[in-house]
Amino acid sequence: MVIITFDDAVNNENWEIYQTIFTANRTNANGCPIRSTFFLSHEYTNYRHVQKLWNDGHEIAVHSITHRQPELWWTFNATIEDWFDEFAGMANIINKFAGIPLEELRGTRVPFLRVGWNTQLIMMKEFGFLYDSSMVPPKSDPPIWPYTFDFRIPHKCAGSLQKCPSRSFPGMWEMAMNPLDIEGHTCAMVDSCPTHLSEEEVFTLFLDNFNRHYKTNRAPFGLFFHTTWFKDKKNFKVFLQFIDELIKKPDVYIVTNYQAIEWMRTPTPLSQLNNFEPWKCQKNIDPNLIACNHPKLCKLHSRHLRGERYLQTCFECPEVYPWVKNEFGLEFKSNDSFLKNPDNSYNLSNLTDLLMKINFNVLNH
Repeated sequence: MVIITFDDAVNNENWEIYQTIFTANRTNANGCPIRSTFFLSHEYTNYRHVQKLWNDGHEIAVHSITHRQPELWWTFNATIEDWFDEFAGMANIINKFAGIPLEELRGTRVPFLRVGWNTQLIMMKEFGFLYDSSMVPPKSDPPIWPYTFDFRIPHKCAGSLQKCPSRSFPGMWEMAMNPLDIEGHTCAMVDSCPTHLSEEEVFTLFLDNFNRHYKTNRAPFGLFFHTTWFKDKKNFKVFLQFIDELIKKPDVYIVTNYQAIEWMRTPTPLSQLNNFEPWKCQKNIDPNLIACNHPKLCKLHSRHLRGERYLQTCFECPEVYPWVKNEFGLEFKSNDSFLKNPDNSYNLSNLTDLLMKINFNVLNH
């Protein structure tokens, strides 16, 4: 199994990249299109495009609303309420504006891959997420297979000042991000690998690390991207060449994180994969959830971002730009409206009455 993921916003800046990668002629050995997992953050995301990706069989997962800094906030400062605000809130935004059912939003990846100790997993279990994909284990031979949190994690809690879960969470999964190895150095996200490589060296990087999985224990091989990496045409060219080599192999399937979990739950021999339900071609979609061709372009005020943002959706525009603690974009009316005249000046008579009531309440407590 090969798993390709993309982090952050989906919009017109990277839409053409996805359209170039995921074409009708790039299929697995069962004849179904190759698929990917997209970990979404909110700002600048085009929810019509997200809906279309989901329609096409890709997996949509959650990468937080704000993607806020500093990086260590996620590990040391985020409360259980913050985790719910960021991840349950983002799931609600995706559901509301891309139409994807909540039960299909199964995965999380924390910004900057900053693991959130037990607090993150408590939120995930309570909300109904199935798996996390934020942990980068130390490079190992053979590589790590995805695992459940039924028991202690099977590797060191690697990384600077990381706090991995210390207790079990039965039924929850970790899609560990085995790092790429290049001349003794490791990188989890492809764009964090050395940037000075030639086309041949990039191809060798991919192929050598793939073979480290393919020729040993067959742990899923992951390539984890931010699409800025593809802005270099050399990188994009080599990536497409590599994918085209992979799909020639009858025993290699490019699948989503959730499809990989489904196979691990029900290991199925190669000879029977054509009939393996989770890997079959596109399922039927409710006609009301098929992405539109002409989405609404919503120009919205954001108090948090101190400006205006555009949001594209096939559904109704919200009143204000959705954000933490207001994922549905509702405009909360000011309680002082009864104090104002039609010209927006204040009605001093009503204001005096209000102040007298406040003073009366204070004196009587």
